[in-house]
Amino acid sequence: MKKLIAIFALLSVKISLFAAAEFVTIGTGSITGTYYPTGGAICRLVNKYKKETRIRCSVESTGGSVYNINAISMGDLDFGIAQSDAVYHAIEGKKTFKKNPMKKLRTVMSIYPELLALVVKKDSNINSIYDIKNKRINIGNLGSGNETTVSYLLNHLNIKKSDLSYVGKLKVGEAPDALREDRIDGYFYMVGHPTANIKDASSSSNIKLVPITGKQIDKFIEKNPFYVKGEIPAAIYSGVSTATPTFGSKAVLITSSDVSNKAVYTLVKAILENFDKFKKLHPVYRYITKESLLEGLSAPLHDGAIKYYKENNFIK
Repeated sequence: MKKLIAIFALLSVKISLFAAAEFVTIGTGSITGTYYPTGGAICRLVNKYKKETRIRCSVESTGGSVYNINAISMGDLDFGIAQSDAVYHAIEGKKTFKKNPMKKLRTVMSIYPELLALVVKKDSNINSIYDIKNKRINIGNLGSGNETTVSYLLNHLNIKKSDLSYVGKLKVGEAPDALREDRIDGYFYMVGHPTANIKDASSSSNIKLVPITGKQIDKFIEKNPFYVKGEIPAAIYSGVSTATPTFGSKAVLITSSDVSNKAVYTLVKAILENFDKFKKLHPVYRYITKESLLEGLSAPLHDGAIKYYKENNFIK
């Protein structure tokens, strides 16, 4: 009997400890993109301290920016990675989020720059963004940050979707296969570079990256200050030997004001106190700095993040 009581007591302690733990999930994107490994990298650092913090972190592959923002708003995700332009539109209730501002959305940190790539077959005769007319182009799955940005850009350039011979709504993870199988002539992807997705496309098809530049692009950036000019480096994808000028936004780690200060504080601390290790977890992090983590924010910082940043003199 005493042994039985001891077993029940031990089980009760274990159940109590399990119940006391806080489980958080980070919504990311396609497995072949950059969001998914970024979420995984963050969770590994957070889980390194799980015995002390009682915070357990897991990563989920999702449809991307817009999905993550909506899921956080509904309480289905605790954290997510999203394009800074999508975050801005969500806070302001514009574009995809028209008349539905997400006022509880909060920023944890900016992570890395994302640059828009137009990946096409070399024999597609697509040499500028205007050449996509009468072509089969994948713009992204409905509701993704990718689809939202591209639709907004095409509208600004007065390129109608009806001008394309085919408007692809594939998830970006499916685009390299579609390109190889000649189901599309090209696809857009707003992503941190290098990415496994475009590496896959360049190893299985003869591709090129199309420059996204010109006066109308300059006006588009002026109109939307959360976008910045940038260059996709040369020689990071097979067959692409020159740098490709384009523009982009920032990949931002977001959450809700409903998520606990402890969980947010723990994520920020785990990243910044292992920053050199974090930078080695993916090539896209190579040029980020601790200072750049607070640049390009388009939603208010979460109180838990503010607490860590103030304690460590990142902000006053």
